[in-house]
Amino acid sequence: MNKILVCDDEKDIVRALEIYLKAEGYDTVPAYNGREAIDILRKTSDISLVLMDIMMPETDGIEALSEIRKFSNVPVIFLSAKSEDTDKILGLNLGADDYITKPFKPAELIARVRSSIRRYTMLGSAVPKEDVLTVGGLTLNDVGKEVSIDGEPVSLTKTEYDILKLLMQNPGKVYSPRDIYAKVWGGDPYGAENTVAVHIRRLREKIEIDPARPRYLKVIWGRGYKIDTSLE
Repeated sequence: MNKILVCDDEKDIVRALEIYLKAEGYDTVPAYNGREAIDILRKTSDISLVLMDIMMPETDGIEALSEIRKFSNVPVIFLSAKSEDTDKILGLNLGADDYITKPFKPAELIARVRSSIRRYTMLGSAVPKEDVLTVGGLTLNDVGKEVSIDGEPVSLTKTEYDILKLLMQNPGKVYSPRDIYAKVWGGDPYGAENTVAVHIRRLREKIEIDPARPRYLKVIWGRGYKIDTSLE
C-alpha cells in the first residue's frame, strides 16, 4: 500500500484529502506545516508521495521542498491557490513534480497522485540507491533487472546481465575470464576464456555505441575486463 504524506495548515483540508485518498486504497500521514513534513520524511522511509500546501506558517511549502530535496527525491505535488503562480514556477524549478490548484476535484487529485507515483516507480526512483548502479549513461536497476543506456532500455540475456552487474558493482576492478566464469557460471572454469569472450562481445554490441572502441566495457590485455569509470 502506498503511503502519502498530506501537509496543509488547514486541518479540514487535511481530513478531506485523507478521506479521498483512503477511499482509493492509500495510507496517509498528516502534517500541518512544512517543518512537520520535513521531520516525518527524515524518520519515515516508506512515503511514496507528498501532497503539500504552498502557503503555511513556520515553514512554507517552498522552504520545505528546498530542504526535502537535500535528502529525498520523493514526488511532491503542491496544493496552491490561483494567485500563487510565481510560487508554482519556483516550486517546479526546485523539484516539485506537479501542482493542483484549489479548489480541485477529487478525481483530478487522484489522477495526479496515481500519475506521479507511477512515474516515480517506473523510473526507479523508489529503488534504494544500492540497487541502482550507474556509470556515466549506463544504468543497471537490480530490482527490476533492467539496463539502460542514456535512458534507452537494453535487452540482455541473464548471463549478459550477470556479467555486467558483477563488473558494475566493482567499477575499475579488473576481472580475469576465470574470475568472471567462476562468479557467473559457478562451475569448472575449463574453457572460461573463450566462453567469457563471446559473452563480452555480445554485451558490448548491446551497450556500446561503437563496440570496436568501447566506452564502458574495456579489455585489459593479458589480465581481463573492467567497467571503465574515466569515460574519456
